[in-house]
Amino acid sequence: MDWTRPVDSYCERLDPGYWAEPVNALTNLAFLVAAFVMWRRLRGQRLPLANAMAAVLAVIGIGSWLFHTHATAWAGLADVLPILGFILLYLYAANRHFWGLNRWPALGLTALFFPYAAATVPLFSMIPGLGSSAGYAPVPLLILVYAALLRRRAPDTARGLAAGAGILIVSLTFRTLDGPLCGLWPSGTHFLWHILNATMLGWMIETYRRHMLAAPRAQG
Repeated sequence: MDWTRPVDSYCERLDPGYWAEPVNALTNLAFLVAAFVMWRRLRGQRLPLANAMAAVLAVIGIGSWLFHTHATAWAGLADVLPILGFILLYLYAANRHFWGLNRWPALGLTALFFPYAAATVPLFSMIPGLGSSAGYAPVPLLILVYAALLRRRAPDTARGLAAGAGILIVSLTFRTLDGPLCGLWPSGTHFLWHILNATMLGWMIETYRRHMLAAPRAQG
């Protein structure tokens, strides 16, 4: 595979230049802002997994910046791997502390994300117009499943997760509309995916933080 091959996936990009996507590039600052806000909120609370989430959130912004400036295959990998890392880290934290599982069962349940994604992404790919957003569509569905299952055990946490899933669905909608609306909106709508996704990820960390403060458990 040629890792230096150019990638032109978004409405805003009209040439291979570094600053061909200024709006898409600069709105990645939203991830850094969200990470900083959550880092401040987490100070002194001894929540190592939440602090790790905030760090990965900042890395997501850096990886997305690289993709929307360099626009190459290797930069695309730098964009998606931190997102996958955040999903797995959050799932592990949820399995540990929302369900109270020990470390190895929590890791085993987290690993099931891979067959879950392998089974559901092809189904979402069959939805007309969803395009590459099909790769992300299983995530809000999974969050809603967790929210539904937690509604009696931890109702406040369940509501927080449902709100996060709702934000992500709106965010994915703007990501999906980037191409179809390109003729009407030359800058595209992908930048709204960045802003809303940063908000959603920060909120998901906040939901976890609130859960842990309300019902302290083992935090390893």
